[in-house]
Amino acid sequence: MKKHLLFFFVLIAFFTSCKSSFEKVLKSKDFAYKLNKADEYYDKKQYSKANTLYEELLTVYKGTKNFEIIYYKYAFTFYNDRNYLAASYHFKNYADLFPKSPKAEECEYLNSLCLYKLSPDYTLDQSNTVKSIGEMQSFVNTHPESKRIKDANKIIDESRQKLENKDLYSAELYYKIRQHKAASVAFEQIIRKYPDSKQSDYYHFMVAKSYFKYAQNSIPEKQEERFNRVISDYKDFLEKFPKSQYRSEIEKINSLSLQSLKKISKS
Repeated sequence: MKKHLLFFFVLIAFFTSCKSSFEKVLKSKDFAYKLNKADEYYDKKQYSKANTLYEELLTVYKGTKNFEIIYYKYAFTFYNDRNYLAASYHFKNYADLFPKSPKAEECEYLNSLCLYKLSPDYTLDQSNTVKSIGEMQSFVNTHPESKRIKDANKIIDESRQKLENKDLYSAELYYKIRQHKAASVAFEQIIRKYPDSKQSDYYHFMVAKSYFKYAQNSIPEKQEERFNRVISDYKDFLEKFPKSQYRSEIEKINSLSLQSLKKISKS
């Protein structure tokens, strides 16, 4: 028990000492000393302390040869503490302030990477995903020989897939809540936006399936026109995807549509 208490008091003394030491650095008027301590904190991965000191020193050293490296490390304190919104801003600002710096390309890339890291789950708002694609595509266009091109293109592909998943989530939600016309339109929009998607046959299938449900629940006067549209979608599907895994299902939908048209013609 005494050993535990001793350890506890030693721990408190240690943190009190650390806090006291940092406060002394903050109060110091020796800026060279502060810069040295900021670099020490940075190297020890104590990014919050380094950030506080660098922020003050940026004003002091603005216009000097030290300003560029201070600002570079300042941006990284945000990145390493996972404050990606602030990091994105400062990486972009660094690249704008020092376009000829050897580190400018890295900061341009990291600006885009931060936006990608801010991108949430595909079910949520994708504003940062869209921004990330734009910034990363700009990076690819302006640095075609960069060693980061492969990673940049991978991030663009993953971000576009997330946007596609977002649109798919919305379309399927319309179908689940029985808004079948809206679902059909939503799947058609996905087809137009992502013509090379690996799920293209599924999207075409869901257009027909959604419209079939819409036709079934339509007023009698509109059913003939709408079932004919389903049959047209079926023919288009077979032409595009003759070996699709959804072929048997869409054939059933087509058969049911033909049966419905026969009943309509007899009525």
